[in-house]
Amino acid sequence: MRKHGAKSIFFSLFVFSFLCARLVAQKPNQELNWQGFGEFVAKTMEEWRVPGLGIAVIKEGKVVFSEGFGLRDINRGLKVTRQSLFPIASCTKTFTAVSLAILVDEGKVGWDIPIREYFPSFRLYDAFASDHITLRDLLAHRSGLPQHYRMYFNRNITRKEIMERLRFLEPSEDFRERFQYANINYTIAAYILEQMTQMDWEEFVQRKVFNPLEMINSNFSVVDSQKTSDYSLPYREEDGEIKEIPFFDVNLMGMGPAGSINSNAIDIANWLLFQLNKGKYKGRQVISEACLSETQKPQIVMPGGMSGEIFYWSYGMGWAITSYRGHLMLGHGGGFDGFGCYISILPRDNIGCAVLCNLEGSPVTQILTRTVYDRLLGLSEIPWNQRMKESLSKSKANLQEKEDLLNPETKLFRPLEDYCGEFGHSAYGVLTVKIERDQLSVIHSGLTSPLAHLFYDIFETRDKAFGKYRFSFISDNTGAVNSIEVPFEPSVKNIVFRRKTTIKEERK
Repeated sequence: MRKHGAKSIFFSLFVFSFLCARLVAQKPNQELNWQGFGEFVAKTMEEWRVPGLGIAVIKEGKVVFSEGFGLRDINRGLKVTRQSLFPIASCTKTFTAVSLAILVDEGKVGWDIPIREYFPSFRLYDAFASDHITLRDLLAHRSGLPQHYRMYFNRNITRKEIMERLRFLEPSEDFRERFQYANINYTIAAYILEQMTQMDWEEFVQRKVFNPLEMINSNFSVVDSQKTSDYSLPYREEDGEIKEIPFFDVNLMGMGPAGSINSNAIDIANWLLFQLNKGKYKGRQVISEACLSETQKPQIVMPGGMSGEIFYWSYGMGWAITSYRGHLMLGHGGGFDGFGCYISILPRDNIGCAVLCNLEGSPVTQILTRTVYDRLLGLSEIPWNQRMKESLSKSKANLQEKEDLLNPETKLFRPLEDYCGEFGHSAYGVLTVKIERDQLSVIHSGLTSPLAHLFYDIFETRDKAFGKYRFSFISDNTGAVNSIEVPFEPSVKNIVFRRKTTIKEERK
């Protein structure tokens, strides 16, 4: 019995030691091994041809890494610093969600109170949605509205004008049935904030978020960024070359609350600290833990399944929510002309990371974020560079477009002048068709494109900036063209522009 008891004790000690070792092995590193990390960042940037980026990393309530890499201005050789400003694009949505959460905290609005109770005149295309839609629905992208991007793209339009045009925008899904990412939802929510506070969205965010979090360099316009001494220029890869491109001003389209904030590694670090510390910053409770928590909770399932180390996705309010290698992760990407970023937190591990870069569409923001998390969590590092290259290669192969074969025997049904004129839509505005250099061209939202004839009364735009769309010219019962149908929003029926004038009428 004693001999057997000794073996049992030995075995128990062995198991206990083994479990302790496992716990130690699984415990996240208190400090990321930064030795060689800078070289890894530089090498990754070189592989993906990223001119410059800023990165901030948070661990257990402290900024453990904050640095700039590469160039913010290639021609002048200006380096990225921790103060260099980058647009964070759609990561702005989390700021808008927090701003509405502050209003909920103050008792001025409620997550689940129908908007109609604040604004009886509020109206969407769908009557049921008009009566029942709430702030939670808007911020979780479950309004039923798709992007309707061409409605506001490249146009000088106000948030008030957008609100007035909502009733003409057809939903593509039933209300609350499915997640559909749409910038317009955040513009609506911000407009409500403005009406309830008598403050512009920008002023509210400045007072209630930026100032308390000491985000002293952040702003709401690429125009304002260019007035500072430290900002990044936008770049895009075109024909194998990295080219500087013009700044994209999202404010001109009324979409500021969905994507206009510019920030840097220092300021975004404060934002991550606030998110991880349950609404508190430097001892001050900026927002209640309960209200901030609502924005971080899943509200609706997002499309797509699991992939490798990533669990199924859901959407909160301004955050996409998943699990990264078994660790709860909240994140959001942002990107438009010349820039990209990814801002994320692992709430249960008290870790956060933000990567801001000046190359459009680059996966480097994801590669660096995941590498940081692998190291801080003490996990085996995954070769994310190679993974992303393989994924991108597959995506490009799937997106190979086949050009339409134009039949040279096809002839126009009518003289070019008969297609010309102004055609209008209550939400999408005016579309103009003219003759330029003996062929039709179309103007919409300040952009112009030639129209290539395909067949019958169907033409197609071929300009890269305008986009590729088919224009169907529709005749009335007299045979005259009286409308144009265009699939500007592919998830709903064609957008119908009805004739306003003809070129001949303009000349009279």
